[in-house]
Amino acid sequence: MKSPADLAIKLARQWQNADLREQRLLSANSWPLRLSIGKPSGRAITEDLNKVRQHLQRWRSVSAGKVEWQPQRFRNASEDIDVPLTWILHSPSDWVEATNNSEVRFEYQCLRRLASEISTIEERFLPTIIRKRRLVLDKPENEVIQAARLTSRLTPGCAEGKPLRALSVAGIDSKFFERNRQLIIQMLDILFDGQVNEQGLEAFLNAEDEGHHWLLIVDLDGQLLPFSQLRIRAQELIQKALPGTAILIIENERCLHQLPKLENTIAILGAGLNLTWMRVAWLKKKKIAYWGDIDTWGLTMLARARLHQPELQALLMDQATFEFFSDGRAVPEPQRAETIPATGLTFDEVRLYDQLSNSIKGRLEQEFLPQSTVSRTVADWARSAV
Repeated sequence: MKSPADLAIKLARQWQNADLREQRLLSANSWPLRLSIGKPSGRAITEDLNKVRQHLQRWRSVSAGKVEWQPQRFRNASEDIDVPLTWILHSPSDWVEATNNSEVRFEYQCLRRLASEISTIEERFLPTIIRKRRLVLDKPENEVIQAARLTSRLTPGCAEGKPLRALSVAGIDSKFFERNRQLIIQMLDILFDGQVNEQGLEAFLNAEDEGHHWLLIVDLDGQLLPFSQLRIRAQELIQKALPGTAILIIENERCLHQLPKLENTIAILGAGLNLTWMRVAWLKKKKIAYWGDIDTWGLTMLARARLHQPELQALLMDQATFEFFSDGRAVPEPQRAETIPATGLTFDEVRLYDQLSNSIKGRLEQEFLPQSTVSRTVADWARSAV
């Protein structure tokens, strides 16, 4: 037999399940929800009648939903005993009350208010709001509602070459896109069938790449460029090719000190999510490698890079590297990527993505790898590129 507290724990765990949360909050067909309580055994009544009485009293005190009672005849009892058999919850509010969990109650109240407002703007946003609650609950509610209003007015190419901060839509301020970038991308993907994740936000809206999309260009050969290091905008790589036979693309700039000198090789550091420039035709004539963090975002960026250059080689972003160096070096990923990329990852990389998504410490940053390992791996790749 289960107590209200036992079932409350189960119901609170179910709240954490995105599929169940979406189904129960958005579908009337999910209700009522019937939970089996189980009846006390005759032995329990004989040996610990006081415990059974406490069990019955706990269920008499339940106010959420409805408890179905049924008289039961027990061999050692002189008369029938009414026992609780089923707990019936008729609505999401019953479910939340039954969890007896203040965090669940708070999240439900926030999501209900948001759903009420956003449903008047665009009902298709509701599953995302409910499934990816961390994306919205960490923001002021008015900001989430404003993001829905903004997104519903955006169309492909609407920026007309202006930077995102210069768009004056739905009463937003100049830093609104920066604060709510991932939420806006998720909502736009709903309206435009995932095109924003594939193209990148700026490319989809035809917005100018801004200052945070400048790239660090490093001449690892020492004689390919007039300077050992240059900082240029990503847009300029679309217009002008780089020299050399090999291009090493690196997620972060902080890894510069780990790179060796390499003939005919140029490194492009700090690309991050801004990878649309990789579509350029001149890059197809180069030997290309990509190196990023081993975490869900790093693999997401690798997938996007492969969409533009399918022949590139990933360096130090595999299961073996993670397992060999994770002990004492891996850390929690502050915010995981939302979904596994539909294309761009190999079977083994998808498995690694799944593992990292379910690991407490699922992030191995580039700069935590030993310089000797990085230098040897990069040098081996560069020699194969000659």
